[in-house]
Amino acid sequence: MGLSHDTDVLSHDHTMAKDLNKLRNIGIMAHIDAGKTTVTERILFFAGRTYKIGEVHDGTAVMDYLVEEQQRGITITSAATSLEWDGHPINLIDTPGHVDFTIEVERSLRVLDGAVAVFCGSGGVEAQSETVWHQADHYGVPRICFVNKMDRIGADFDRVVGEIEKRLGGKPLKMQIPMGASDTFVGQIDLLDRKAYFYDPDGVATTLRVEEVPAEYSDDVELLRAELIERAVECDDDLMEKYLGEEDISNAEVRDAVRKGTLAGEIHPVFCGSALKHIGIQPLLDAILSYLPCPLDVPAIVGHETMEADSKEIERHPDPTEPFSALVFKIISDSHGDLSFVRVYSGTLKSGTRVLNSTQGKKENISRLVLMHAKQRTQIDECVAGDIVAIIGLRKAWTGDTLCDPKNPVILERLDVPEPVITMSIEPRTNADKQDLVDALETLQREDPSFHYSADAETGQTVISGMGELHLEIIKNRLVRDLKLEVRVGKPRVAYKETIQKAVEKREVLHRDLGGKIHSATVRLRVEPYTPEEGEDTICYVDAYEDRDFHKSLRAAIAEGAHDAVSSGPQAGYGMLNVKITLLDAESDENSSDIAFQQATVIAVSQAIEAASPVFLEPMMLLSVATPDEYLGSVAGDLAGKRAIIRNQELRGKQTVLTADVPLGELFGYTTTLRSLSQGRASGSMEPKGFQVAPKQVADTILQFG
Repeated sequence: MGLSHDTDVLSHDHTMAKDLNKLRNIGIMAHIDAGKTTVTERILFFAGRTYKIGEVHDGTAVMDYLVEEQQRGITITSAATSLEWDGHPINLIDTPGHVDFTIEVERSLRVLDGAVAVFCGSGGVEAQSETVWHQADHYGVPRICFVNKMDRIGADFDRVVGEIEKRLGGKPLKMQIPMGASDTFVGQIDLLDRKAYFYDPDGVATTLRVEEVPAEYSDDVELLRAELIERAVECDDDLMEKYLGEEDISNAEVRDAVRKGTLAGEIHPVFCGSALKHIGIQPLLDAILSYLPCPLDVPAIVGHETMEADSKEIERHPDPTEPFSALVFKIISDSHGDLSFVRVYSGTLKSGTRVLNSTQGKKENISRLVLMHAKQRTQIDECVAGDIVAIIGLRKAWTGDTLCDPKNPVILERLDVPEPVITMSIEPRTNADKQDLVDALETLQREDPSFHYSADAETGQTVISGMGELHLEIIKNRLVRDLKLEVRVGKPRVAYKETIQKAVEKREVLHRDLGGKIHSATVRLRVEPYTPEEGEDTICYVDAYEDRDFHKSLRAAIAEGAHDAVSSGPQAGYGMLNVKITLLDAESDENSSDIAFQQATVIAVSQAIEAASPVFLEPMMLLSVATPDEYLGSVAGDLAGKRAIIRNQELRGKQTVLTADVPLGELFGYTTTLRSLSQGRASGSMEPKGFQVAPKQVADTILQFG
C-alpha cells in the first residue's frame, strides 16, 4: 500500500508537479449525502494532509470551510486542494451534490481529468447521481466508482453495481468485493491480487492488514476474477491475443488494460468501503493512481480564435513549452482579494506577469500564484500545463473566462450556464447601503454565473434569480454574514419565461426627429420559434442581409436592438427563450445612424413577437421521491394535485421511488409537505428540467398577479 506518512506537504517544492505522468487532477462526485465530503476528508488524512480527521456532522470538515456548509453538512462550493500519495501529486476538487449548485459540478467536471463517483451502499443510484454521471459523460470524464457506507443497514454492493449499469448506462467492473455488509462489514477482497484487506478499528483503520482470501469467499473470487480478466483483455488487442492463446497474463498487464478501458470510457472500475470507518481509502488512493488519467492521457483542448461560432479552431496541448492558456473555473471573493482558481492547459505561467483575458479582451496582472489546501495557501513562483492553482490579483475575470498569452490568443469553450428558475426581490435596510448591495451582488455573480441580479428601472426594485430556494437562501446568508449587509428579501417566485409559437416577418421604416436632428432607418426581420442545441444560446440572431457595402456599425446596432427587444416579453416582461431573429433586409440614407437602426429593430422585433402568438413558459422540475410503501398513496395523490406527470415508479429495498415532472410553481415548501405526509420518513430531491408552455389557468394567474 502507498500509505504516505509525510505530513509536511505545505513545504513541498512545486517542481514535483512538473512530471505530468504522475499528476492527477480528479474530482469526487455524488448525490447529496452519499458521503462524498467524508471520503475527501479521509483521503486528506491518509495522504498526510491533515493530522486530525474532520467530520461533516461535527462541522469540522476541512473542505467545507464556509459556515453555511458546516451548519448544513453539505458542500456548496467546490474547494480545490493539492496532496501527494506514493510520490504522485494529486489536485483534488470536492464538488457539491445538491442540485441548486449544479453549476459548481459542471465547472469542476470541465477542468478535471478523472473522477471518483461515490455511491451510498444502501441508497444506491439516486436522482442527483444520474445528473452528475450524465454531466461527466458529456465532458468525457473517465471515472472509477466507490460504493461507500458498506457498514450501513441495508447496504448491498451487488445491487448498487447493478444500478450503475441499469440506471446510469455505466460499465461497472468489480475490482473488489466486500467482506460482509452493514454490522458484519470488515473489509474488502482485491480480486486481481487475491488478497483480503482487514482494518484495525482501534487505529482509526490506518492499520491495514493484508491477508489471504478467507475460504468461504474463494469460489466467488475465482469466478469474479475470471470475469474481470475477460473484460480487461477486451480493451487491449495484444492482450486479447495472449488470452485466446492461453498464455500467462500478469496482473500488471491486466491493470494496464483496465486503465486503457477506463480512459476510453469502456470500463468503470468499482471499489467499496466505509469512509466513516476509514475502510477502503488507501486502496482507493492506489486505484486513483492506477486507473485515472494524467494530463497527458487527455486529448488536447480545443479553443477558438474569436467568440464567433465559425471562428478557426486552435488546439492547446499539455506542454509547458506551448503558449500559455488556462480556464478560470471558480472565483472566491475574499477580504484579502479575489482568489481565481484556474486549470492550466498549456504553457507556463509565472507570478508578476501580464496575461490576456481573451473572453473579455482585457489584460490582467498575475500578482501571486498559490497552491490551495482548503483555506491554507502556499505561494509558488510558477505553474505549468496540467496544474490547478489559485491566482491572486485578477480584477475583471468571471468564472468561465480564458486567460492566455497576449501574443497567442485563444478562447476555450465556455461553461454551459443553466437558466435561473426562481426569483426573489431584495433591498437594503437603508438607502446608504444601496451601492454596497449592488457591489456585493456583482461580486456574487462573478463567482457564480448561475446567479443573476437585475434592477427594475421603473420600480427601483432589485431582483435576484437562481437555481432553487436553497441557492437564494445561501446567497442571502452570504450577504448578511460574510458581507455584513442588512437586507430584506421578498418571497421566492417562479422565474417564468415567454416565447412565440409561429413565424412572423415585419418591416419597420423609422423617420424621427431626435434632439433637432432627423434619424432614419429601414429594417425587415423575421422572428420564429427555435430549438437550441445543448450549450447554445436560447436566443439566436442571424444576419442574412447580403449587401457587403452595408456599414458594419449599422449591422452591430441592429444585432444590439434585436437582443434588447427580447430581453423582456410582451405579456408580463419576463425574459424570452427559444426565439430566432433573422435580418432579411436593411436600407440606409444620409440621415441613417446607429441609434435609428437600433430603435427600428426594437420596434420591428417587438411588433413581430406580439403577432407571433406569445405564450408563457414555466420551469419544470424532475422530482424524485423515495417513500415507504404505506405512504405511497398519499404521496402520489398529493403529486396528482400538483399537475405532476409520473414518469417512473420502482421498488428499491423497502421503499418505492417515484420520478415525476412537476411545475416548479407547485413545489414551494414541498419538503415540509412531504415530511407531514409520511411522518418524516419520505425524502425527495429535484432538479431543473427545462421549460414548457404554461396552461391557460397559470397564464391567467401570471397576467393577473404578475
